[in-house]
Amino acid sequence: MAKSWKDAKECAAREGLPQVFHDCDADIYGACRPGEKQGSFSEGTFVEHRCICMPADLSPEELEAKERKFHLDNPDW
Repeated sequence: MAKSWKDAKECAAREGLPQVFHDCDADIYGACRPGEKQGSFSEGTFVEHRCICMPADLSPEELEAKERKFHLDNPDW
């Protein structure tokens, strides 16, 4: 897993994946395919995490700005 949008973009390029994400519940970044769910298992049950997914072709600065705007527009999320 990655620690920033920049790391997530590098992971997406390396693995040939079209999207990057920030898992807000686990505070990790990564790369994924469209529709791929992020989460963890708790007592054998999959618990989906709140993630922000965006196209991997955006710059790290664009990704940070869009995430910042999302959080400003959705403070209770």
